[in-house]
Amino acid sequence: MSSIKTFAGQTAVYGISTILARVLNFLLTPLYVLVYPAKIYGIFTYMYSWASMVNAVLAFGMETTFFRYLNKHEDRKNRVYNNAFLAIAALCVVFLTFTILFLDDIAFLLQDDSGVIRADYRHYVKYFIYILIADALAVIPFAKIRAEGKPYRYAKIKFINIGIFVSLNIFFIVIIPLIIKNHLPGESFLIGWYKEQWIGYVFISNLLASVFTLLMLLPELLSLSLDYDKEIVKDMFLYSFPVLVANISFIINENIDKLFLKHLLPPQIADTELGIYGACCKIAIFLSIFVQAFRLGAEPFFFNHSKNKDSVLTYAKIMNYFVIGVCVIFVALVVNIEILKFFIKGSDAQQLVYWSGLKVVPILLFGYVSLGIYMNLSIWYKLSDQTRYGLYISVIGALITVGLNIIFIPKYSYMAAAWVSLITYTAMMVMSYVLGQKNYPIPYNLRKNLLYLFSSVIIVIISFIIFNRDLVVGNLLLILFASVAFYVERKELIMLFKEK
Repeated sequence: MSSIKTFAGQTAVYGISTILARVLNFLLTPLYVLVYPAKIYGIFTYMYSWASMVNAVLAFGMETTFFRYLNKHEDRKNRVYNNAFLAIAALCVVFLTFTILFLDDIAFLLQDDSGVIRADYRHYVKYFIYILIADALAVIPFAKIRAEGKPYRYAKIKFINIGIFVSLNIFFIVIIPLIIKNHLPGESFLIGWYKEQWIGYVFISNLLASVFTLLMLLPELLSLSLDYDKEIVKDMFLYSFPVLVANISFIINENIDKLFLKHLLPPQIADTELGIYGACCKIAIFLSIFVQAFRLGAEPFFFNHSKNKDSVLTYAKIMNYFVIGVCVIFVALVVNIEILKFFIKGSDAQQLVYWSGLKVVPILLFGYVSLGIYMNLSIWYKLSDQTRYGLYISVIGALITVGLNIIFIPKYSYMAAAWVSLITYTAMMVMSYVLGQKNYPIPYNLRKNLLYLFSSVIIVIISFIIFNRDLVVGNLLLILFASVAFYVERKELIMLFKEK
């Protein structure tokens, strides 16, 4: 079987499982916006934004480092696995000690004027401490599963994780209120502690799902040994540090806008604006799913095939198919936004509030297109051990994000946040391409890829603005775009499927 077909097969498994898991998770959004006003939903967005940044620190870029060092030390794979995990475990111990000691201070810093009492924030912070530790400890075991070419096991665990999370959300947010409202058995027990519209139940559900995931990873965890190797750990940290900074910068790019919306807008509208933006961001989730599925399959694949003589040609072909894929998904989501918007409908009173933010969706989606291409391009500095370039690119991106958001959010609110996100990811994509071609040339078909990108943008503008989101016109344009792409690529696709 050809290397690209192998990659496509594994990525398809990651993609299908990720899509199913995310769809289940996505289906919670209508429930959240129905139960929680935009102001309370803003707390959800705010807490997960902070969690994303802390998670990057705890992972310390070790996932990418793990794949690289497996490739460099094929005769010492177990030692690489053990020391990568030990490094993250040590960081988790430091994090747990620090956060427990300063729990009240952290809760006080996060507290706002939304009416949520300080005791609630203390609970929220405690839940997230344990969620973050559980998720961090799972990073290297999951990477081991991917490195061993076991996408089905990876998919099974991830799917069960989301299943538990969704089920617990439904139990806390739907079933318990029904029991209390209809005076069913168990009412007397539940009414004594249950709080209506308490966002903490979402966080508890996440914590329980994360803990259960660790239990499912016991085979990988039990294969660990205290095989500490000072030299490997030192080298891994040196490789990881630029990756860490790059990851933190990426998380800043992805989440700082939400934190700025919270603090740069007037207090009376900040939570509502953040809630609207956070809900509309959910519509872009399907494109981010594709990007994530690609990354899950691509990272171990690129490292494993880096020694093949035709590896750069393979990377160029994969980029071509990736660009087509993200462009088709980009167009498909925008032309069907009149359907997708019902996932963030909310209650009758909140419907127009949430829908007022739909204009940011195409901007956010194209930002994810640029981000996905950047992730694909970034393999050059990981393969060539020049991770410092990832640091430079990401720091510049973070500076653009912070600077432009501070300037424009007070005046343009979440519209500024969306445009800044697009500008940042596009700038990072261009920088990575230019630097990559100088330091690790890969023969990408730039003209063809740009043509697909520009064509998708033109179709989106025609559908979203000129035809005012008309479903029929939009989907006809989608079919035309996909058909032309297939026709152009038909010869290569036929050759690919004939390869053994």
